[in-house]
Amino acid sequence: MVGIIFLVVFLVLMTCIGIWGMRKTKTLGDFFLGGRTLGPWVSAVAYGTSYFSAVVFIGFAGTQGWQFGLTSLWIAVGNGVIGAGAAWLVLARRTRTMTQNLDAMTMPEFLQERYGAKHLKPIAASLIFLFLLPYSASVFKGLGHLFEKVFGIPYDVALLVMIAFTGIYLILGGYFAIAVTDFIQGIIMFTGAALLILVLSGQGGGYFEMAGKAAEAYRLHIAADQRPTALTVFSLVFMTSFGTWGLPQMTQKFYAIRNEAVIPKATIVTTVFSLMIGFAAYSTGAFSHVFFDLSTVPQNEAGVILYDLIVPTLLTERLPQLLLALILLLVLSASMSTLSSLVLVSSSSIAIDLYPVRIDAKTGKDHSVAMMRFLSLIFIIISYFISRFQIGIIVYLMSLSWGVVSGSFAAPYVLGLYSKRITKQGAYAGLLSGVLVMILLFLLWGPSRSPLAASLAIVIPFIVTPLVSAFTVPPEKKLLDKAFSKIRKGEPL
Repeated sequence: MVGIIFLVVFLVLMTCIGIWGMRKTKTLGDFFLGGRTLGPWVSAVAYGTSYFSAVVFIGFAGTQGWQFGLTSLWIAVGNGVIGAGAAWLVLARRTRTMTQNLDAMTMPEFLQERYGAKHLKPIAASLIFLFLLPYSASVFKGLGHLFEKVFGIPYDVALLVMIAFTGIYLILGGYFAIAVTDFIQGIIMFTGAALLILVLSGQGGGYFEMAGKAAEAYRLHIAADQRPTALTVFSLVFMTSFGTWGLPQMTQKFYAIRNEAVIPKATIVTTVFSLMIGFAAYSTGAFSHVFFDLSTVPQNEAGVILYDLIVPTLLTERLPQLLLALILLLVLSASMSTLSSLVLVSSSSIAIDLYPVRIDAKTGKDHSVAMMRFLSLIFIIISYFISRFQIGIIVYLMSLSWGVVSGSFAAPYVLGLYSKRITKQGAYAGLLSGVLVMILLFLLWGPSRSPLAASLAIVIPFIVTPLVSAFTVPPEKKLLDKAFSKIRKGEPL
């Protein structure tokens, strides 16, 4: 009952923020970037909440927590230090400055304007549409199953409720509403994560005492030849940390900051936030070795461990009702923030990148915001059908999404921020090599080695892009002067 009350209050609040955000959304820049006016706290928390979803708390925490034990905490360190903190330090200022210089609002627009490559934008937009839309559908699906198991709401009904409320605050308020709701959701996530670790650790004599018990139990539960290799751990840390540097839904947060003064404080906030969420999730997964043994860990009739049920079962059995309701709200917040960013970026791939004419030739009326709202609605509806019917090819694309998108964009994007020598041919080569490496390795190795495949798909374009650029003609000086204007530290944005 407490969970239902929390849920209703939460959804009503999100709807009110969407209506409020609609009053502040007049232009396409307002809808997609919040008018580039966001401060450090909102920007940092929006980045962090988009980073983590139910997949981390339910899937990754259960799977890696049980299979890796306390070694899974390296993922939390990598995500906080590299995926969050270092990303802000290395990328934020140059991204904010250069996208403003080039009048670019999306990753495909940035790549086209930065390299003077007119065909790069539709290719990049098509990749975003093809791979991020299925990813957003997978988050919807996870939320639907969560509601079904916890609240007893039928999967179809839960799916419709989530899609309806996400659609309301996203379509009405755009990025401004997303950022404000992300901030509120971030407070819930941080508070819930801190209380989760405090309560679970307290049941074992404190965090370090519990960690010692978890390490001892892990050695009993997982045979030496079944423990992950250093390469497996490293590739997973690399994929989930450096991988964010090429994801459009993450880099968009840098476009929207008010000015460079935001960056130092935002870096600290997003690092602390990400470390807290990561440590809470993976510590909970590792502590499962204390609360379960090989006979009580969730498994099917054949004795196969059900990793996705480890954390939900642990929380249901070990947390008081009030805290359990807050944790469920935490998981919901994490998923909805990730989901709204994915839908916004996916819809922009059509509304902004593939539909450039937005002003009526006869009336002169700008239909930009109306088009974004309409396409966001269409994408949410498509996500529903994908989540509901689980089309085979779409499920396949979901498993490829992170590696393909990050692998294709990371090198052209990051190198384009720092080097004037990168050419449009190098950018094309980097983008295509990331896609091909991920798809080919996934076909050869299968899903079990997808973290390593994704890591190579990210790294190889950083070799291919400058190599091809060394043998091709660099961009025109006029284009470079425009892109790199005011890029030196200290100059006003």
